[in-house]
Amino acid sequence: MIVSALLTSVGINTALCVLFFTLYSILRKQPSNYEVYVPRLLDEGISKRRSRFNLERLIPSAGWVAKAWRLSEEELLSLSGLDGVVFMRMITFSLKTFTFAGMIGMLVILPVNCWGNQLKDIDVVDFVNNSLDVFTISNVNSGSHWLWVHFSAVYIVSGFICMLLFFEYKYISSKRISYFYSSEPQPHHFTILVHSIPTSSSSSISFSVERFFSELYPSTYLSHVVVPRTGKIHSLVSEAKKLYKRVTQLRSDPSRQKRMNRGISGIFGQKTNVIEEYQKKLEDIEESVRLKQSEASLAGEEARAAFVFFRSRLGAATAFHIKQSVNPTQWITEFAPEPRDVYWPFFSESFMRRWISKLVVVVVCTLFTISFLLPVVFVQGLTNLNELEILFPFLTSLLSIKFFSQIVTGYLPSLILQLFLKVVPPAMKFLSSIQGYISHSDIEMSASRKVLWFTVWNVFFASVFSGSILSMLQAILDPKNIPGKLAVAVPAQASFFITYVVTQGWTSVSSELFRVIPFLFCRITRLFTSPDDDEFEVPSIPYHKDIPRVLFFGLLGVTYFFLAPLILPFLLAYFCLAYIIYRNQFINVYAPKYDTAGKFWPIIHNSMIFSLVLMQIIAVGIFALKKLSMASTLTMPLPILTLLFNEYCRKRFLPIFVAYSAESLIKKDRQDQNGATMTQFYENLVNAYKDPALLPLQYLPNYDDLRTPLIPQA
Repeated sequence: MIVSALLTSVGINTALCVLFFTLYSILRKQPSNYEVYVPRLLDEGISKRRSRFNLERLIPSAGWVAKAWRLSEEELLSLSGLDGVVFMRMITFSLKTFTFAGMIGMLVILPVNCWGNQLKDIDVVDFVNNSLDVFTISNVNSGSHWLWVHFSAVYIVSGFICMLLFFEYKYISSKRISYFYSSEPQPHHFTILVHSIPTSSSSSISFSVERFFSELYPSTYLSHVVVPRTGKIHSLVSEAKKLYKRVTQLRSDPSRQKRMNRGISGIFGQKTNVIEEYQKKLEDIEESVRLKQSEASLAGEEARAAFVFFRSRLGAATAFHIKQSVNPTQWITEFAPEPRDVYWPFFSESFMRRWISKLVVVVVCTLFTISFLLPVVFVQGLTNLNELEILFPFLTSLLSIKFFSQIVTGYLPSLILQLFLKVVPPAMKFLSSIQGYISHSDIEMSASRKVLWFTVWNVFFASVFSGSILSMLQAILDPKNIPGKLAVAVPAQASFFITYVVTQGWTSVSSELFRVIPFLFCRITRLFTSPDDDEFEVPSIPYHKDIPRVLFFGLLGVTYFFLAPLILPFLLAYFCLAYIIYRNQFINVYAPKYDTAGKFWPIIHNSMIFSLVLMQIIAVGIFALKKLSMASTLTMPLPILTLLFNEYCRKRFLPIFVAYSAESLIKKDRQDQNGATMTQFYENLVNAYKDPALLPLQYLPNYDDLRTPLIPQA
């Protein structure tokens, strides 16, 4: 790829970013768009829909940037919990890393690469027609002593990143403990989930749980709630809500309340009241829900799982950490999530069922990853004009046009890959949801890992090896040759990943601000709903999509900072945009669906360690390829030192994210034991984990005939 193709891609994406920023600054001021751009503020009553026209609404403004910039970490903590703080710390960590690496890369390494002539001398006069390869380490002469500059940079940046990782892990660990100490008593701190409960024909599951835990933990056991089978009730309740919403819409539009009920011929028939039909359906569903609710309490309709409550945090933690039965596949315990975090639709009943579901998901993920190589091969073919002309001879005349060829090689490949990648996060989240996880947070953390490694293997390695699965397998099966193969393949794809950062990075983060899909969805649904319908849902940030994306750009920056430092300015631009945009979204758009108290950070830490080790292995191969064997030999200890550092962090900090220590639990229990509110807390604790399907539906009190909830209060 030549410089002009890169500049074309930069120009197109810069124009798109400016367009998105401009549209956002105008559309966010329109009252009809508040549910898209400020749903959180609208839900909290901070923003009100104003119908009075104001010329200022049509003038772009950047006041939201200053507001997002001034947001403090404490304010962010109160808005989005510790998970929101961790997400933003990931972005600030990347900014610090690539600012430091950028100074070394752009001021030191890039000139060294340009002075070399292994490939060709840089043409200053005809700069835009230079190949991007002249800015990479590939242009440095083999055996040149200038390669020691790259060697020194690898050691310096590795040390800097490890130092930052240590202080970030330490800081977030301390914030997690402080967050725990400052919190009010939380139901999930006193609760565990028990599944794979053995059944008995002589007693119910509820009786077995009570007898088991009252005998083993007589001083700390409080009560329990057996998880009912409510899958059918959930679907009925969902259908009832849709029908009720439809009725309210029809009532607001009298012209749509009647329709022709056609006869056999389609000519004869009579008009019927649509509202009456829907009300009749609602009555039928109401009766079905009440019947299913009464059946849910029967022994045959109970799942082999229960939430067990304890009088202290230490009692719950003790029951969690100790194996409950001589048979390890029975009475399996895990910490209960927050009540709002529980994923009710799926509760695995047995150890075997969970094991099988996880095995099936692994197989499906593997097949999905392999099948995705097809679009990667296609995308890589677009970056080579010669291959395109051979495969598609009819494009030869078009490819001879300079601007068209620049778009095809510089912009189109990354755009097509971006479109294919859109299906990955929802697919991985669905696969994670059937693995037996019982909380939304566990599902999203699992999906985050899947999306991240899918992206690494299919976007990075598949692109590096030109989409050839055989080349990838050869590299994996022959570990001794991995550094050499990576040393040849990775620098060759530098130009593709630079344009990938511009296309996938800049445009995606700008579209996050503009919220293209929610905006279009809102415009379309408004055509079929009442203008007075104010019902909307405040979204939560999709961590399973955004965290892997940011981490992958971090991997590209760490990997290419000494190979092709030209990528660093574009990465810094991406992280600067992400810093402002996501802070704005936390203020105006996203409300937390759960709070894991920072459990996403170990995923971030492990990803950065992987990126470091990968970069160091590539460095070993590069220096050997460039016939600087001494530098290659001296780089070999670096991956080992990095892994030892990671092992220290794993021993020192990771246990804090797995479970709270006895010291913390006892201190918090003693702090609360004399509290006047604990008696009331214990009473409410039993009802905290009641399945929402068993609660009455609260319809909006617009019409007397629809005020009665589908499920009566107990």
